[in-house]
Amino acid sequence: MAGCNCGGGHGSGGGPYAEGQALVEFVAQAHGGSLRTRPIPGGGHQTFCQGCSAPFVLETFVASCPLCGGIHAISPPRAADAANIQYAGNGFRLAD
Repeated sequence: MAGCNCGGGHGSGGGPYAEGQALVEFVAQAHGGSLRTRPIPGGGHQTFCQGCSAPFVLETFVASCPLCGGIHAISPPRAADAANIQYAGNGFRLAD
């Protein structure tokens, strides 16, 4: 990820600035899938699941709610603010 801000070459509204399921899919696939388990700088964000409202800490760029399994993500250029956490929607599952 050195030198990459994931901001170039993506259409308006897409890539790291997408929302919902589109953002989750983008981050999960970025850099060959390596961002999925990469820790968010600063230890992550305390948040609430946007599916079931359970509290949890989003520690990696893509993570699931420990209660319902709902998939959430945040993109590296927007990772400083927990307000940028996106939810893929009820029933969404990442492809392995």
